[in-house]
Order: sequence, then C-alpha cells, then structure tokens
Amino acid sequence: MSVPRILTSAALALGLASAAVAQEKTKVGFIYVGPVGDGGWTYEHDQGRLAVEEHFGDAVETVYQESVPEGTDAERAITQMALQGADLIFTTSFGFMDPTLNVAGKFPDVKFEHATGYKTAPNVSTYSARFYEGRAIQGHIAGKMTKSNVIGYIASYPIPEVIRGINAAYIHARKVNPDIEFKIIWVYTWFDPAKEADAATALIEQGADVILQHTDSTAPQSAAEKAEGVITFGQASDMAEYAPLPRVSSIIDNWAPYYIDRTQAVIDGNWESRQTWDGIGPGMVEIGEITDAVPADVKAEALAMKEAIAAGDYHPFTGPLKKQDGSDWLAEGETADDGTLLGMNFYVEGLTGEIPQ
Repeated sequence: MSVPRILTSAALALGLASAAVAQEKTKVGFIYVGPVGDGGWTYEHDQGRLAVEEHFGDAVETVYQESVPEGTDAERAITQMALQGADLIFTTSFGFMDPTLNVAGKFPDVKFEHATGYKTAPNVSTYSARFYEGRAIQGHIAGKMTKSNVIGYIASYPIPEVIRGINAAYIHARKVNPDIEFKIIWVYTWFDPAKEADAATALIEQGADVILQHTDSTAPQSAAEKAEGVITFGQASDMAEYAPLPRVSSIIDNWAPYYIDRTQAVIDGNWESRQTWDGIGPGMVEIGEITDAVPADVKAEALAMKEAIAAGDYHPFTGPLKKQDGSDWLAEGETADDGTLLGMNFYVEGLTGEIPQ
C-alpha cells in the first residue's frame, strides 16, 4: 500500500509544481483608444501585442481592451485590468496619462507603461516615438509633388505631438517649395472615420492636392482615392492597400521591440521606470515604401534625409527658424532641444491660423 501512497504524493507534488508554473505566467495588458482594426494607430499597437505573444509563447498571457474613451472610462478599464492580475499594462493614448497615474498609485506592484505622455512614477514609465522625423520626410515629398501648392493637414488634438508634426511637415515642404500653403482642420478625435473623411473632402474642396493626417483611420485615404490627382501618406501603419496612389508613403510605428524588451524586464525582475523617445535611428519610426508615383529624384532625396536622420547627421528642427509671430527661435545651425519639442505649443513662421486652446 505504501507504493501507491508514494506515487500519489509524487503526483500531487507534481501537480502543485505545475500549478505554480502556470501561476508564474506573466500577464501583459493593453488599453487601446481605438479598435484593433482601425488600420492605423491601434492596429500597430496590437501588432506589438501579437509580437509579444509570438516571442514569449506560453510564458506570457496578453489581454487587451479596445475603444476605451480617454478620461474616467479609461481609469475604470485600467483598474479592471489590474484587478484581473495583469503584471504589466501598456496604456496607449495621450489622454490615458492621468488615469494611468491614478491607477498606478493604487497598484504599486503592477508596472505601467504610458504611450506619448510625460508623467512618471516609480511604477510608471513613458514611451513615444519621434513621429516628427517621418513628417519631415513627408513634408519634403509633399512640397515637391503638390501642383496646387495647397497641402491639407487633418489634425486630431492640439497637443505638442500633433503641433510638432505640423511644424516638421511645413518646414520641409516650404524648404523645397516656398509657395506652399498649409490648410489645417482640427477634428478633435483620434478615430472617427466619418469626421476624418469629411475633413479630407473639405480640404480637397479648398484646393489641397496633398493630404497629411494625424488621425488613425484609413478614411482620408479612401476620400482622396475618389479625387483625381490627390496624394496621401499612411499614418501609424503602412496603409499599403491604397498604394501606389493616393498613398505614396507612410509613417509606420514599430512598437514590437519595445514591448518585448519591457515584458522581458518584468519577467527578469529588473523593470525600472524610465522615459523613452526613439525615432528612425532605433527603428521605432519606419518609413513605408515610397511608391513609383513619386519621381525618382524626389524619392532619392527623401531616402537620403531618412538616412541622415537615422545616423544623427540631420535634425528636422534645425535653424534658422522663427516662430509664427516672427520672433527668433533657432539660430543658423542650432537644433531644437527635446524639452522645447516635448512642450511645443507654437507654430513656426509661415503657418497661418491659431492653435486651438
């Protein structure tokens, strides 16, 4: 009788060990501002989540909640994810900043990563990409290719990230075409295909033959596709289904390496709060294929700019530059510091209209 008891004890011990291993699986959560099928911002964050699953296999479980409004709804969603046992939570929109901080204070053992924000805590890191580097390249192509000299820009919210993008695109369009004019429509949403399409249509009706966007859906691409002679650029993801026209290139947000790295840090027990702001050089910002709709010389110039930015040989905000009001900002050869860029609340000289408050 003793042998069966020994076997039973061994089996029980093995079962308990297996349960312990199962409990050690790291749970990684993601809070999204849009649907995973938006074709842009949230889609690329979810590609990063899937990369985490593929990289770690059974060692990690991922969960997500999509289409979470910014504000109190976000705080409830983040809290619920923490209560469900998440070890690491990525909150992937600027408006999730304060909700993330509030929840992090209540769950000191959970690690939080907030995208595009600037507030940290012992268990909260921030991360973002230097999207303005890609917008400089888009501006160069836009300035070279516009025939009407009117470039339309669909802007989401008047926050520094979006203002930087407008300025970077305008500076580089104006460098190659001093006659260009930017028309900007603020839609006050990250993802609303109907609003985005309406904005694109309105800009085209105002003479824009290039549409840039800092919103998340492919609706502006679809609207431009119906208009003759209008070009666009993919935002956040490649949006290559609209290539070679109207979409002639894109900014692609590549979050996968960062998500894998930070998940590994939690697994290894060496995660620390930090602030990350990477661009083309480290690969967090990628430039989608520049199609043959772009003249060969313009494509070569754009790729040369990409390489110079990646190598650190060129900064998109290099003087001489003035502010919209005509006051001096950057002297000849001077480059903008990160503090100014992170808090940017002004247009550069030449842009018309006011930044909404």
